[in-house]
Amino acid sequence: MKSFIIRLISFVLGLSLISLGVSLTIKAELGTGAWDALNVGLSKTIGLTVGSWVFIVGVVLIILNAILLRTRPDVLAVITIFLAGVFIDSWLLVVFDQFTTSGLVQQIIIFAVGMLIIAFGISVYLQAKFPLIPIDKLMLAIQERLGVSMGVAKTIGELSALVVAFLFSGPIGLGTLIVTFTIGPLVQLFAPPVQKFQQRLQS
Repeated sequence: MKSFIIRLISFVLGLSLISLGVSLTIKAELGTGAWDALNVGLSKTIGLTVGSWVFIVGVVLIILNAILLRTRPDVLAVITIFLAGVFIDSWLLVVFDQFTTSGLVQQIIIFAVGMLIIAFGISVYLQAKFPLIPIDKLMLAIQERLGVSMGVAKTIGELSALVVAFLFSGPIGLGTLIVTFTIGPLVQLFAPPVQKFQQRLQS
């Protein structure tokens, strides 16, 4: 029971941190990750909140992943994307609603802090071993269907999101490239100490 509670806390805390980091990169206005750019672009072009599009796109990906993997849809992942959407809307529409940047230096600082928080949040959320965000499972689905490496599969997924984000005028910029190529190494940096800390709590 203790282990489950710690995992549940890690899951919710991790998603909250990821959403905080994503919100900060959006507010920095230097470009966001490809999937975040897609959600922001859809929000600006069609309407609804960014968090709503996190949920809608997530549901589409759950179905797509099931088709690619030839398995039943990961229904429990709906909880994951619902929480992620709620958290992002809470940060963007409540906490940071009136927040604007006042110069390039502040933009860079906010973006960098957002990046670090996203990576740390991913490390925390992965330790929970709960249903994955559909974006993460898409990488595994592409890898299995195309027989490519995980890195290539991740790149295919990111580029696909980037193309659609571009069509919907998402916030693509230098920050998009930075997110794409640095999130992985940052997660690897944070993961070992986070794992050790959680193991210590469970012992």
